[in-house]
Amino acid sequence: MTSAGPRSSVLALNCGSSSLKFGLYRVESSIPKLFLSGEAESIGDRQGKFWAKDANDKPLVSESANFGTQQDAIARIVTFLADCKEAQPVAVGHRVVHGGPNLRRHCLVDETVLRQVEAAIAFAPLHNPLALSIIRFVQEHFPQLPQAVCFDTVFHTGMPDVARTLPIPLEIRSDGIRRYGFHGLSCESIMRQLGRSRPDRIIIAHLGNGASLTAVKGGQSIDTSMGLTPTGGVIMGTRCGDLDPGVLVYLVREKNFDAARLEALVDHHSGLLGISGIDSDMRRLHEVSPSNADARLAIEMFCYSIRKQVAAMIAALDGVDLLVFTGGIGENDAKVRAEICGGLSWLGISLDTTRNHSLEDPISNPTSRCSVRVLPSEEDAQVATHTWELASGIS
Repeated sequence: MTSAGPRSSVLALNCGSSSLKFGLYRVESSIPKLFLSGEAESIGDRQGKFWAKDANDKPLVSESANFGTQQDAIARIVTFLADCKEAQPVAVGHRVVHGGPNLRRHCLVDETVLRQVEAAIAFAPLHNPLALSIIRFVQEHFPQLPQAVCFDTVFHTGMPDVARTLPIPLEIRSDGIRRYGFHGLSCESIMRQLGRSRPDRIIIAHLGNGASLTAVKGGQSIDTSMGLTPTGGVIMGTRCGDLDPGVLVYLVREKNFDAARLEALVDHHSGLLGISGIDSDMRRLHEVSPSNADARLAIEMFCYSIRKQVAAMIAALDGVDLLVFTGGIGENDAKVRAEICGGLSWLGISLDTTRNHSLEDPISNPTSRCSVRVLPSEEDAQVATHTWELASGIS
C-alpha cells in the first residue's frame, strides 16, 4: 500500500467451500476501485496458501499456510489488513449464494437477516453455512463495522413465471421451491462492464468449477440454467447439473441411498470428476486427454452441455446479439470456447482463432451473426459497490 491508499474502503469477502477471496475497494459514485486483493486457498488442506497483491498485480505476500477452517482464513486476512496501516475497512460485504424465498434484495446485516440466511441453508448447504460463519466472525471481532449480504439470486428475481416456476404441485411450490438462479453478482458485473451501449439480447456463460448460463433481455434476467440450488443446469466440476429424477429414485429404492449420500453424489462426485474419474480441473483434463479417453469424454460432454444450453437461451431470447464468456474456464480456456462455438456454426456464430487465443476483444469473426466477448467476472467489485451504497444509505 502507498500513502495514496483508501481512507474509507470496503472489504468484500467471497467464501467458497475451500477458499476465501477478499478485495479491498474504494467506491466512488458507484464505481469500485480495487486497492488490493488476495485469497486463502485450500482451506482444510495442509498444502494451503495465502497470497495478496495490489491493484497493479504487485505481490504483497505469498506464503504456505495451514487453514483448518474459514475462521482461520479470515483471521489471517484481518492480520494482513492490520499490517497495511491505511487499509482499514469501514464496512464489510459478503457474497452469499442463496437468500431463500424471503431475501430478494441485497441488504445490511441484522439478526433477522441472519436468521433468514440460516433458514436458506436448506437450499444451499454447501455455501450458506460457511458464509454465516464468516459474518459471525466479523460481528464478534469488529462489532462497529456495518456488514452487508449480497445474494447471487437477486439478479434473477424478476424472471417471468414461465421460467421460474417448476412443474410440481402448488402445495410444494408454496414452500419456496422454484427456480432461483445463481452467479447473479457475476452477471451484474458483466452488465456493468457492458454499460448503456449493451445490446438487447445477451447470453452470459459463467463457466468455472460452478457453471451456469443466463439469458438477459433489456438488461433483465429472463431465464437461467441453475434452478432451486446451484447443483442444476449444465455439467460442472464436481456437480452433475440436470439429471433425470428417476436416477435419484432408483438409487434410493434399489441402492438404499439416503439424502446425505445423494447430496455427496450430485455435488461432490459427479460432473467432470465423475465422468473422467481423474479430476474436476479442466486444466488437468486437457493435460491428460490426448492419452485418456475418459478425460476427452468429460471435456466433450462439458462443451456439449454448454452448447445445448446456449441454444436453449437463444430460444428464450428469440435470438441473440452477444455471447459473453466469463468465469475461470470461460475467461482462460480458448480450447473450450472454440469447441462450444464450433458447434454453434449453424447459428452463424464464428470465432476468430487468433483473437480467441490472444483475447482480443471481441473474439468473434467479423462475419459472425453474433458478437462473442470474454469479460472478467467481477463479483467482489459488485459486493463492494452494494455494500458501500447500503452502508451510505444510497440504495
